[in-house]
Amino acid sequence: MPSRTDRAARVAVLADSDTRWKWGVLTARRITNASPESPADPTGFVLRGRATPTARQLAETGVSDVPPREVTGAEFLREVRDGGYDVIVLALVGGTVRAMLQGLAELGLDRRPVIVTGYVGVVYEKLADGLLLRHGADVVLANSRHDAERFRAVYEGVGADADAVVEAALPFLGGAPHAPEPGRDTLVFAAQPSVPVTRNERAYVLRRLVEHARLHPDREVLLKLRSKPGEHTTHLEEFPYQKLVRDLPVPPNFRLVYGHMGEVLDRTDLLVTVSSTAALEALHRRIPTAVLTDLGVREALGNHHFIGSGLLTSFDRLDARTVPRPDEEWLARQGVGAVGGTGGVPYEKAFDAARERVAALLEGPPPPPLAPYYTPETAGGYLPTVLARHRLDLTAPEPRESGVRRIVREAARGAYRHGVQRVAPVIRRLGEI
Repeated sequence: MPSRTDRAARVAVLADSDTRWKWGVLTARRITNASPESPADPTGFVLRGRATPTARQLAETGVSDVPPREVTGAEFLREVRDGGYDVIVLALVGGTVRAMLQGLAELGLDRRPVIVTGYVGVVYEKLADGLLLRHGADVVLANSRHDAERFRAVYEGVGADADAVVEAALPFLGGAPHAPEPGRDTLVFAAQPSVPVTRNERAYVLRRLVEHARLHPDREVLLKLRSKPGEHTTHLEEFPYQKLVRDLPVPPNFRLVYGHMGEVLDRTDLLVTVSSTAALEALHRRIPTAVLTDLGVREALGNHHFIGSGLLTSFDRLDARTVPRPDEEWLARQGVGAVGGTGGVPYEKAFDAARERVAALLEGPPPPPLAPYYTPETAGGYLPTVLARHRLDLTAPEPRESGVRRIVREAARGAYRHGVQRVAPVIRRLGEI
């Protein structure tokens, strides 16, 4: 059997949402392929749960023609045990990463895979907890110089090893620089499933977008949505814009759009958002970008991340056609800018350090046992709760699923999703009356 050094690495990606699937696949290619122009597809898995993406959502990411296989945590670990993978990219929330690290450690492999994880976008909440839950992976990717400095400070501040932190960039930045076209004027609002969260705040944003479209009939105003009703994203969406808009008369130059964000940005002349990572994609391409302050500049909204960017503005200013100008130093620290720099490193070289780190781990001696910061000794009152949510029982036999069983399981999953997204929010609202 060929060694790791004389064959292409076998890479697996485990994701728990459509956006993390996109991040995981593109990251896997960039850190294991010297030539991103002719990438090899990793083996893909999506974790079965409340945010399991649909086939449409996965296809819309545009990252792979081969759909990932839906698995439980235990099924994925069995696949790792039997599959001989060299690199595993965990594109998951922090608690799930920690649970998978536990499961991988318990496999007892003679030579375990190299474990890589990171964040799908802007890190604006649960910085310490999210990072410490990810600690123990061989590589914890930071999307910018700003993030790398924060990540290392957290690890070093609690006495944890910070060597795993590697500065890189968001793997999905790219596309042609903004090129205005005569007669085209398109404003795109990048919606988020959980920001803002309340019905009143979302209705406010929607009303101002519709009013802006009515005020500027020569401008096309597009509300870019992540998912269709009944689909899940990284976060649950209690008040979809698709439903709220039914109560409003809208002008002909306002409409809802779906699709790949990169393709939407191809025809965008102004990107507006509360705090979406789409802002970084737009800025990377030099598309004029605005971050709203109408609902306040608050940690709960995530727009506090853009303090110092020069991008904070309001609907009143946008109605007056006043467009903010980004601060160049802020852009450089965030890994975006005119040349796609990450703190002075051109974007095409942003993943060199991560690629070299992974290669060194593959070519060197077997990596040491996984050593997360959260252990029964350091977090005896917290870690059991984190691990209990996942119940990774590797000793249970894997059932052979019949066609009838599969149909029943899919029906049950659909009922569960309906309960989580439709029934539970109603019950919560009734409890507030």
